[in-house]
Amino acid sequence: MAHASAADAAADDAAVLAEPTAPVGAGWTVDLSLATLAVFMAFLTPIQILLPLQLEHIDPHDKNDALSLVTGLGALVAVLANPLAGAWSDRTTSRFGRRRPWIVGGALAGAAGLLVTASQHTVAGVAVGWCLAQAGLNAMLAGVTTPIADRVPLAQRAQVSGWTGLMQSFGLVLGALITTLLITGVSSGYGILAVLTVALALPFALRRFEPPLPRALRPAFDARVFARSLWVSPRLHPDFGWAWLTRFLINLGNALGTLYLFYFLADAVHHDDPGTGVLILTVVYTLCAALTAIPVGVLSDRVGRRKVFVVLCSVVMAAAALLLALLHTWSSALVAAAVLGAGYGIYLAVDQALVTQVLPKAADRAKDLGVINIANSGPQVLAPALASPVIGHLGGYTGLYVTAALVILVGGFLVHRIRGVA
Repeated sequence: MAHASAADAAADDAAVLAEPTAPVGAGWTVDLSLATLAVFMAFLTPIQILLPLQLEHIDPHDKNDALSLVTGLGALVAVLANPLAGAWSDRTTSRFGRRRPWIVGGALAGAAGLLVTASQHTVAGVAVGWCLAQAGLNAMLAGVTTPIADRVPLAQRAQVSGWTGLMQSFGLVLGALITTLLITGVSSGYGILAVLTVALALPFALRRFEPPLPRALRPAFDARVFARSLWVSPRLHPDFGWAWLTRFLINLGNALGTLYLFYFLADAVHHDDPGTGVLILTVVYTLCAALTAIPVGVLSDRVGRRKVFVVLCSVVMAAAALLLALLHTWSSALVAAAVLGAGYGIYLAVDQALVTQVLPKAADRAKDLGVINIANSGPQVLAPALASPVIGHLGGYTGLYVTAALVILVGGFLVHRIRGVA
């Protein structure tokens, strides 16, 4: 890893916890975006394509329940691993900084978990492998989400968040291209994802200096204090609590709408090749997200407002979910993908910037962002439990997408309860 320059080394030790003021360059943003691309490609491609294909082959009669079990258990691991890794990252005193060791270590562990998943031939084995992958990838995620709060000044934060946020969608597009067009076979798909996860993490880890945490600033370890620190009281920090709930509900609605997309195309739309269909919809979704994320991020930074854009994105995303609820055709799915992408692009640009403005303590940024990230992974636990009975007993896919629209709308409008952010 790159050593600190003389100027960096001469900086005051406490600067590692200071609010950033120096703008980051385009190269810094590109390298962080590549690392973010790696983690989300490894997260989302299996959920959307590889796991459904693998589980359909293993248990074709109960594929919905099998997918719910595997993704639910994996998300439960994510709920625990992300804040724990973030808390340890905050305490890391490596000369390479607090975040980069977790980015590299998490990438290696996540890649190993993907390879284990690829070799399984039972639902239980797939679940174990996916849980191992989730543990490693969430350690990596703790490392890649915090540099924005650590190093990016407030006036630049939504724009940088827009670029890194887009990597969620680009990760799925790239993963889908690889696993449906370039690489044949589920096992090969997992293998190439494992390689790319590590390769794309290295530019940021090797090239971007990060000031180390001085040992004098690391508190003495106390297991009970450490465990209690993982709870952030919404009574003491209400803005943090409302930001968490807003993100949770919007992501729950999004998870309800996307978790069964492969099966929706196969069973409701009757698409001849649902895997390719998912790829096409994802490309449309990503292009439309790119059209809104960066311009909205620039606008949000310029006007200094976040909440109005969260409300706007929730309305747009809910409209897309209702379109899927009412019309089960390929053309309507394409339109819905475009609308959903435009709405989610708005969300990606402003939500992460908003969240970094409500973190309780500078010394706990990664841990607190790990708690916030439970609002990303938690819906993956809850969504299968909600979606399966809705599909089976409450209106099928129509009921599922109506539910998704309502949840997204509630989440978007709760952002008004945040008082400390415009």
